Amino acid sequence: MSDDSAARLPYRLLTGPDDSTFCERVSDAIAEGYQLYGSPAVTFDGERVIAAQALILPAF
Repeated sequence: MSDDSAARLPYRLLTGPDDSTFCERVSDAIAEGYQLYGSPAVTFDGERVIAAQALILPAF
């Protein structure tokens, strides 16, 4: 994601396989200033668990 705060979306929904890469993506977004919004959601696609986490960027 860009360092330009004007280009950052106020709301993001990250999705992907429930693995360490997904956790890293969520952690990176938090480090960029995003906050978790609600609880994560998970589903099974027949092969693997897919996770989703909403994040918001607080207004400054």
